[in-house]
Amino acid sequence: MSETLTIEAGFSHRGGMERQDTEQRGTEERRDSARAALLAGYQTVRQLTELLAETLSPEDQQLQSMPDASPTKWHRAHVTWFFETFILQAHKSGYCVFDEHFNYLFNSYYEAVGARHPRPERGLLSRPTAATVTQYRHYVDTAMTDLLDCADDATLATLAPLVALGLAHEQQHQELLLTDIKHAFSRHPFAPAYLPSQSFTREEPARLGFVDFEGGIAEIGHDGHGFAFDNEGPRHRVLLHPFRLATRPVTCGEYLEFMADGGYARPEFWLSDGWAMLQREGWQAPLYWSQEPHRENWQIFTLMGRRAVDPAEPVCHVSFYEAAAYAAWAGKRLPTEAEWEHAAVSGRAEHMGGFLDRQHPHPRPLLDGGDATLRGYGEVWEWTRSGYEPYPGFKPAAGAIGEYNGKFMVGQIVLRGGSCATPHGHIRPSYRNFFPPAARWQFSGIRLAEDL
Repeated sequence: MSETLTIEAGFSHRGGMERQDTEQRGTEERRDSARAALLAGYQTVRQLTELLAETLSPEDQQLQSMPDASPTKWHRAHVTWFFETFILQAHKSGYCVFDEHFNYLFNSYYEAVGARHPRPERGLLSRPTAATVTQYRHYVDTAMTDLLDCADDATLATLAPLVALGLAHEQQHQELLLTDIKHAFSRHPFAPAYLPSQSFTREEPARLGFVDFEGGIAEIGHDGHGFAFDNEGPRHRVLLHPFRLATRPVTCGEYLEFMADGGYARPEFWLSDGWAMLQREGWQAPLYWSQEPHRENWQIFTLMGRRAVDPAEPVCHVSFYEAAAYAAWAGKRLPTEAEWEHAAVSGRAEHMGGFLDRQHPHPRPLLDGGDATLRGYGEVWEWTRSGYEPYPGFKPAAGAIGEYNGKFMVGQIVLRGGSCATPHGHIRPSYRNFFPPAARWQFSGIRLAEDL
């Protein structure tokens, strides 16, 4: 009897050890998988930035065509500075910065980090060269890879959200890299192309329909699953009145009708500030549109060069003022951001947008998909009628990272949806983009709404 018990006890002990070994192996595998995924995500995003810049010469990368834009070289360095400043210096023992001057040159707006070079003068920075910025990126990438490879569980758990923030930040600058170089090239007398010119086939635009929503109590804001910026929360309830939302963004052809009907000469459609801006700037069409003397057709400058306006593609590069004026002319209005987000998660929306396509960074025409589905997210950012304000209960993070979004919550308008220059996987229904109402150099467009 005792022998049997001894054998059973021994078997039980071995089983417990085997379970412990299995659990330990499982834990190690999960940790290794998480580490590999973090490294793969880091490398993918960092490589895309270089791919976007590879068609540009060092001289191209130096250009700054207006204070709101930045040189390509500066974008590449700034996103690298972000990893160096907020991750490597804080978490990698013995880390030595690449160049002590870079904290001044490539800090964007983080007052807590120190003084910075004036934004309107970034184009004057002939040094460091584009080649030195490439060396800087390699230096930081090597250090980041080493840090993530060697991090223990606790450190990896601390680093993961910071790396995610850094990558999302770099994806924002990938979009800015494209919009900023587009603006710079548009100012050149010969309108050079970022990519080779492409032929395009004129398509019939999708029919414009509207989708009805009953309204009521809805929840908006990030649900806590996966990455989000701090301005996407807290999740909260809103009251929505019954409304309708257009099935697709406004096309160039429809906007041409607004122009032909004197849209830029009729103050009854314009907000007061918008009308003053129109008169001061001489707006007569969206940014990058031009009409040569003695020619009827409008031309548009794209990242693939100048060509005729395609009536079927979504209109873009319009300000909030132009979007609101068009909506008033059409007898509609712009949606609120709460309406937009509620519609996006309603089950009646399809992205069906391009998002970033390195071979064709320009909005594509939307094919007809019927009147019951919301389509086109990912072709142009869509202006809303909502000011960029903090959600109820919003609190910025402590320290310099807290400056990322919160301090800009005044004088800006929210845009939703993403554009043809927005990297894949970067956009969520809760994502809140924001720009001043007069901004036009982003791929910003129009989706109409109305009350029921």
